Amino acid sequence: MTPEQAAANAKPGLANLVGAFAESPQTLRRARLMGLSGWAYHVSARAGALGDVRPETVGAAIGFIAPEAVTDGWEAAAKTTPPVEVATWHLHELCRWGVDELGGFPRLARLLELAKRVVDAVDAAGLTLFAAWRAMPVPDASAGAQAAVMLHLLHEHRLGVHLVAVRASGLTPLEAIIAGPDGETDAVAFGWQPPYPSPGPIVRRLMWAESVSDSLAGQAYACLDRAERIELIGLLTSLSHRLSR
Repeated sequence: MTPEQAAANAKPGLANLVGAFAESPQTLRRARLMGLSGWAYHVSARAGALGDVRPETVGAAIGFIAPEAVTDGWEAAAKTTPPVEVATWHLHELCRWGVDELGGFPRLARLLELAKRVVDAVDAAGLTLFAAWRAMPVPDASAGAQAAVMLHLLHEHRLGVHLVAVRASGLTPLEAIIAGPDGETDAVAFGWQPPYPSPGPIVRRLMWAESVSDSLAGQAYACLDRAERIELIGLLTSLSHRLSR
């Protein structure tokens, strides 16, 4: 398994694991206690690690959410709670979830060791949100909490390199969404308004961008040897299946 293949194989497991936290009833319930709408929470929780910045900066860092939708969510959250506090709360909740949901995983210590090595190996140049999150102090030293944060960082790393690859391919973020498997459904979910471009002429560019994403993400996975990469992907897959039951 090459570093590029490791990055490609890690992608679905990381998305499933991060999604399991985001969709946890307890996470959603506690988010509502902050008095934020789901959209305001989503934007401020993800980008609040950037600190007190303008919504245009947030939109540029996230990339795939329509700028107007970013502004709506960011400004709505700021009226109630500073976004950096939302992100800090989100990090505490992520740690709590990690203790509850990952703490019983039999090979958690090894998963944490391998994931942390990859996270530490990431060159964060151009990966603004990843860098902001990696710099946030983790409030819980337990293995479950630390592992949850490492998985979040690996997922944020993948999202960041994909944005870089999409722009290098000549696609706009909206074009990349439309060329993807869920097309207009995702465009609507991310706040983009029609008319939408035709996906036909741009699908090949998105395929190229995905390949570049694997290559860029794989640079960090190169810190592991072949056997360790195989082991990490196996652990991610096993944990993902465990949480899907």
